[in-house]
Amino acid sequence: MLGSVSTLPQQPQRSPFSGHMVVCGDDALAQRLAVELRYVYGERVTLLLPPGRDPRRPDLPLTQRGRAATLFGRMSAAMNRNLGNGGAVATGANGGSDNDTGAGVEAVRILEAAEPSDEAFEEAGVDTAAALALVYDDERNIRAALTARRLNPRVRLVIRLYNRKLGQYLETLLDQAAAVAVPGLDPTALDTSTTVLSDADTAAPALAATALTGSSKVVQAEGLLLRAVERTPPRQGEVADPGLCTLALLSSTTHDPAGAEGSDSSGAEGPQLLPDQQSVAAATGRGTVVLEAIREAAPDGPPPRMGGRSASLSQIFSRRLRRSVLGVASAVLGLTVASTLTTGEHPLHAVYLTLLDLFAMGDPAIDDSTARQVIQLLSGIAGLMLLPLLVAGVLEAFGSLRTASSLRRPPRGLSGHVVLLGLGKIGTRVLVRLRELNIPVVCVEDDPAARGIPVARRLQVPVVLGDVTQEGVLEAAKIQRSRALLALTSSDTTNVEATLYARSVKPDLQVALRLFDDEFATAVYRTLRTAHPQALTRSRSVSHLAAPSFAVAMMGRQILGAIPVERKVMLFAAIKVAGHRQLEGRTVEQAFRAGAWRVLALDATPPEDRHPDLTTAGPVSSDRPSGLIWDLHPGYVLRAEDRVVIAATRRGLAELLRRRSSLTNR
Repeated sequence: MLGSVSTLPQQPQRSPFSGHMVVCGDDALAQRLAVELRYVYGERVTLLLPPGRDPRRPDLPLTQRGRAATLFGRMSAAMNRNLGNGGAVATGANGGSDNDTGAGVEAVRILEAAEPSDEAFEEAGVDTAAALALVYDDERNIRAALTARRLNPRVRLVIRLYNRKLGQYLETLLDQAAAVAVPGLDPTALDTSTTVLSDADTAAPALAATALTGSSKVVQAEGLLLRAVERTPPRQGEVADPGLCTLALLSSTTHDPAGAEGSDSSGAEGPQLLPDQQSVAAATGRGTVVLEAIREAAPDGPPPRMGGRSASLSQIFSRRLRRSVLGVASAVLGLTVASTLTTGEHPLHAVYLTLLDLFAMGDPAIDDSTARQVIQLLSGIAGLMLLPLLVAGVLEAFGSLRTASSLRRPPRGLSGHVVLLGLGKIGTRVLVRLRELNIPVVCVEDDPAARGIPVARRLQVPVVLGDVTQEGVLEAAKIQRSRALLALTSSDTTNVEATLYARSVKPDLQVALRLFDDEFATAVYRTLRTAHPQALTRSRSVSHLAAPSFAVAMMGRQILGAIPVERKVMLFAAIKVAGHRQLEGRTVEQAFRAGAWRVLALDATPPEDRHPDLTTAGPVSSDRPSGLIWDLHPGYVLRAEDRVVIAATRRGLAELLRRRSSLTNR
């Protein structure tokens, strides 16, 4: 049963406009996505949440709805303060200010429903919505997507699915369903599409990058690989290498324990995304994030195992057994040579006789020479050693097979590895990413049936089963000899407790922990930095990293990836120049807007040969170039038919992608 509309300030009961955005979900990503669409892109948003209070336990406080209301109220108050101070206002859905009525910035409309049913979707206005995001679990998302496509074949669907292969099938199925529902429907012309994303896939590269020395950040999507690197401030008299371009200036409060490094409250001392050359030249003592390399990514392959690509003899049999076999083989060889020298037999015949004696199959050398009798006795003694060697070999082989199908324990001499806490959806993707980068990992998980356990077993990654908050668990993961700790469980308190305990064992340990609440993350970050100023500490929110990608998909555009810059996010996207007055007809240098966006590359493939995916090349000929051009001349004039790759801030990309022509008919 649907709940009533939330009673937030300035919140309409039912939007009379069509073409709004609907977000349906039951976790933090749904709330973050609604905030992104409303307060960054200026879209009218309806958020459909499960009931906040259990009817069987009326004494419990509100959960989902109450948390969302608090988050939206805080954002609305911040936006209205900007209005009162003459600050900029996010453009509304009608192309004008959301404050045209003088009521301030409207909040998100919140509805409650136990299931995304027909009635819930009708109340949310899915039949007239421009886009719908579904961020429940996989099964519920599939059912809801089929229902939504039936109610509105033209709605743009953005679906969260963990299963990649299933997502590919679902995209095709839903687009086919739209074509069947409306004969003659042109999905491209009507901007109908289905996009399947995974928050785990989106956030995993950024989380894995925190474990790398040098803070290398890699964006790999659609066959494209961009690598950005954090560089320390140059020494006096040195000139910093700008790489291909400078993407960001890091916070100047790095060594200030009372600072708010990386947050929006840092002010001028906080990180500056996409600075101009003057700002870079004037910034002294500040690190930078530079774009170091751009190239086509190699085809995806299975991540390497920690023990090698295949099972070798060294993995099946112990070193002691291999040495014993080598000793017996040497003895047999020596006896063969001795038999050849003493009896004058042909070497092959001597080998034959020695093997018969070794296996006790030869006749006694009663009438032979003394040398032959001694050799036969020695061969018999060597043969006695074969039986225990064969038994040991069989036992070790069976033991190795059993170990391969079970979880490995951390080896004794392991060091320089990453300790990964939690093997849920996020932890599993991060584990795969770390192994792709050939980084040794030890996982800690308290649930033997966790999603990532089979993956760790397949990759032969050591796993410690146990509660990370219990004493001795982190020690079993060799935390004292590790290079970094990634606390990625779904519990903020567990991540914080594990981090504090790990720092007590190794004070200079590099730590990245997953936290949802920004205020709590800031408080934890300041405390950890104050207590351990020489150690690197990072806090990451999966929903904060993933929400921009989902929001851009709801706007109908392609996003390549996102990288964190302290507590901010920079996006990489591919857009068409046509319809963007900020780009069309301008040179690359003129199109650059500091703090908003920068053109990085041009797709040289002719428009008629382009594939919707950015890097899927069309036919190549000598007179028709294709592919991406990264060394664009600053004087190149962007044309309407061009497609470019840009780096942008959240608000910069929102300004570029904000709907205009489609909203005039609301």
